[in-house]
Amino acid sequence: MPHVAYGGDYNPDQWPESVWEEDIRLMQEAGVNLVSLGIFAWSRLEPEAARYEFDWLDRIMDMLHQGGVRVDLATATASPPPWLSHKHPEMLPVTADGVRLWHGARQHYCPSSPVYRFAAQHLVERLAKRYAQHPALAMWHVGNEFGCHVPACYCDVSAEAFRAWLEERYGDIESLNRAWGADFWSQRYSEWGEILPPRRTPTWPNPSQQLDFMRFSSDALLECYDLEHAILKEHSPGIPVTTNFMRFFKPLDYWKWAEREDVVSDDVYQDPADPDAGMRSAMAGDLMRSLGRGRPWILMEQTSNRVNWREVNVPKAPGQMRLWSYQAVARGADGVMFFQWRQSRAGAEKFHSAMVPHGRPEHSPTWREVVKLGRELSRLDTVCGTRVSAEVAILHDWESWWALELPSKPSIRVHHVDQLESYYRHLFEANLTADFARPTDDLSAYRLVLAPSVYMVSDEGAANLAAFVEGGGTLVMSFFSGIVDEFEHIRLGGYPQPFRKMLGLEVVDWMPLADGETVKLKFADGIQSQGDLWSEVITLSGAEPLAFFAGSTLDGQPAVTSHSFGQGRAVYIGTRPDPAAMGRILRAVWTEAAIKPVLEAPAGVSAVRRSGPRNSLLFLLNHRDAHVEVPVADPGVNLVDGSEVHRGLLRLGPRGVAVIREGW
Repeated sequence: MPHVAYGGDYNPDQWPESVWEEDIRLMQEAGVNLVSLGIFAWSRLEPEAARYEFDWLDRIMDMLHQGGVRVDLATATASPPPWLSHKHPEMLPVTADGVRLWHGARQHYCPSSPVYRFAAQHLVERLAKRYAQHPALAMWHVGNEFGCHVPACYCDVSAEAFRAWLEERYGDIESLNRAWGADFWSQRYSEWGEILPPRRTPTWPNPSQQLDFMRFSSDALLECYDLEHAILKEHSPGIPVTTNFMRFFKPLDYWKWAEREDVVSDDVYQDPADPDAGMRSAMAGDLMRSLGRGRPWILMEQTSNRVNWREVNVPKAPGQMRLWSYQAVARGADGVMFFQWRQSRAGAEKFHSAMVPHGRPEHSPTWREVVKLGRELSRLDTVCGTRVSAEVAILHDWESWWALELPSKPSIRVHHVDQLESYYRHLFEANLTADFARPTDDLSAYRLVLAPSVYMVSDEGAANLAAFVEGGGTLVMSFFSGIVDEFEHIRLGGYPQPFRKMLGLEVVDWMPLADGETVKLKFADGIQSQGDLWSEVITLSGAEPLAFFAGSTLDGQPAVTSHSFGQGRAVYIGTRPDPAAMGRILRAVWTEAAIKPVLEAPAGVSAVRRSGPRNSLLFLLNHRDAHVEVPVADPGVNLVDGSEVHRGLLRLGPRGVAVIREGW
């Protein structure tokens, strides 16, 4: 699309046709140019087996086209109709406790069910054949939020599919026994039929089995996506295909999923009551851009005001929806969408805000903000296709995340996303743009790589990180990294075995800290701080201490170290420093690596740059509820309102934004 996409989920099947004309008129008033259509319409499209009703969809597709609104057409397979599960209850998912989940909500299907896949395939084939050439069609939308409610199924059908997946992965039963360490607790298998999903057990299931089941479950849902994707590409090869992600959603390996998407899209529901909501949504935007390898992405869902599913659904403050929408665009999005267009009058989400509220739109502050945002985004055509570049990468690997948070660890309080945030917040506050990457990715474009607790790493990943440092890069690594291989087996030879040479140290033992317990830190320059969550016994073999533990059984022993390795440097952090100390460590590292922020801005102001062959666009976002003055070095034009921007101080209002096209 040549314009920033703007719109939301549209569910005309939930409303009488007399409302549709008003919808088109209001869409034009709001500047809507794209809607996601029919996401939950399967029971309307196929009211009984093999009887399809498309006339209503034909009419609304034509009306949208005539109104200048393009369509992200859904395959409608996210919520099977009641008739399907009533006839085939064997397609319903089963929990690890053996409880079958029935229809009456959504996502009530076993991903491995041939019944579900057969029915979905036939519906998608009908949709693809009918609408592939429709002039309103801009994009296909497969399913919806895969795995949101049922990330894994433990039924007999899934068990059979799991065994087939394992047989393809390992080839023979003895290889599986070795990979799972099956001699522990007498778990050795004699034949494939003995293997089950990790259903409820007397105590911890085999961790290698659990890890493989997480891999399988992500792949099983991905097979559902791939089935529909292949049909859509066959009938409409020029139309992009997407499905909506959910930020840092643990059950699905989005690296693998994103490789199958033409456009990465994401659903972001910040909590206005969370003081870190802005930081967390920025982090999500950087992840989506990284999943697409730098390509523009789409914010597919957000709320115009409040959600319906928290215990207390705090509304967004005036200007907050607009601010967070611009933040998505700043971090690489070429589209801003909502759930949903018109607020439902019935159903489980009727109190979830929408672009068009229950009451009269002209009386709604939310509607006025929706219209204002649509008008402003219509001026940002020059943004489309530009990209965000970064000199910093943060390592994030789904399989390591899964393995780290399996039970029976030295501490169950070490959480992957918490570790990511402990690094990311300092980059966000300093206006240093970051990508996310896997340990095996090409890291040559980055000067600095941050590695928060890379618990599980392959030989390839470990060698890649060592080569990055040896070639001149700077790496910062946290505790409990490099502990296991991809089978969840300990890497013997001293912790962290694959990184000892690069780090110039050995971790002799771990000393996790109790909840609320802290440990004092003393830096080489005399500054004192503290850490929590973790401590450890470290012996040096070439590394230099930057900070020591103080006042405990570890008094005087190294806590933070630095080691020259090849042409680069590796910093190791053996605890979780308090935010001030962590910020001090990272600032010293990025300063030495000659990495500079996009802009030195007042606290609470984000600065991000998008660039293209002919454009340099500086986004300034004021997250505070007060006026600020931001220093601007290069003159330009603020595309939000068309005003000229001169060198000097630019005044931004509370939650204000500017998009400056730099240069005259």
